Amino acid sequence: MLYYLFRYLDQQFDLLGAGVFQYLSFRAALAALLSLLIAMVFGGRLIRMLQRKQVGESIRDLGLEGQLEKKGTPTMGGLIILLAILLPTLLLARLSNIYIILMLVSTLWLGAIGFLDDYIKVFKKNKEGLAGKFKIIGQVGLGLIVGLTLFFSEDVVVRQYLTAKGISAIDVGSTYTDVRKMITTVPFTKNNELDYHHFFSFASPLLGSYARFLYIPLVIIIITAVSNGANITDGIDGLAAGTSAIIGTTLAAFAWVSGNAVFADYFDIMYIPNTGELVIFCTAFVGACVGFLWYNSYPAQVFMGDTGSLSIGGIIAVLALILRKELLIPILCGIFLVENLSVMLQVSYFKYTKRKYGEGRRIFKMSPLHHHYQKLGYHEAKIVSRFWTVGIMLAILTLVTLKLR
Repeated sequence: MLYYLFRYLDQQFDLLGAGVFQYLSFRAALAALLSLLIAMVFGGRLIRMLQRKQVGESIRDLGLEGQLEKKGTPTMGGLIILLAILLPTLLLARLSNIYIILMLVSTLWLGAIGFLDDYIKVFKKNKEGLAGKFKIIGQVGLGLIVGLTLFFSEDVVVRQYLTAKGISAIDVGSTYTDVRKMITTVPFTKNNELDYHHFFSFASPLLGSYARFLYIPLVIIIITAVSNGANITDGIDGLAAGTSAIIGTTLAAFAWVSGNAVFADYFDIMYIPNTGELVIFCTAFVGACVGFLWYNSYPAQVFMGDTGSLSIGGIIAVLALILRKELLIPILCGIFLVENLSVMLQVSYFKYTKRKYGEGRRIFKMSPLHHHYQKLGYHEAKIVSRFWTVGIMLAILTLVTLKLR
């Protein structure tokens, strides 16, 4: 909104300083600062309101050190994150941009599902919350919206530069054409673009004809997996928010280079028109996560609940899909992946051994993985700081894929 206001003031009245809002770098920095301030200022007020309404977390006794001390800590703090993302984006981004619209829809959609889950837990006193099947239906619904938009929208294109011999590498001075293709980035390869249509055709000529029907289920799986991964990771103070801030910073860098023809040329990656505007959303996302840590770092004054964890996971997944970096998710979101796998392995092995030996056995002392380290006697803050360190290493490795081929 401010973007359009100051553009109007600049064009109509030549207002001194109004033109600075046309610069993506300025708006991105302002979005980060504004989201931080919103999270920090609004966060304290929301916590006091939640305390007055006795919106406290119900804690199951799992035998973890310091766990019962958290009983009654306000939850639904994900509202802080949502507000700190949405307000700067609405104020500073170009709202006509298809990718911004898609991110706003994704944030509100999963935020609503998470809020409903938390509401049932807190106000209806149902520890199970929203039934798992309804969560899956919600995630599948968002996957359909994102998948259909990315596949069919006329505004979702990649730019191909042309020479007399055909398609060339990016040359900002040459002729180009914008095409609708479901191309993604393959890490660690020289020719690092994969067309899903060709991939499915290679697997089977019959599959190539139904590429759209195979791509959309893939989108659904990615959104569901990453949002559930973030949800599982949100088990100790500051872990999910800090990890997501690291991932969001990396995605902001990808949005910056993918949406700029000069940078895309330098790094020899696909140029995706209009994705540069996502930098504003990404910096607002990072600012919201870091601002939330003001209250969520150990010892936490508020928990994000499913309102926050489902949202941040879905946001990360949709950003990666838009930027054609979904194949980098196993590296970039390695913390989420390992946390997810630890639960799957634990449950599968327990069921297998119970069926074979008559009693269930465990791989880890407790899952998800962060609880395993708690059982080993590591302090909660040390676990979080080490997971963050690993997350930073994975983020650097992800960024290195721009050149390491």
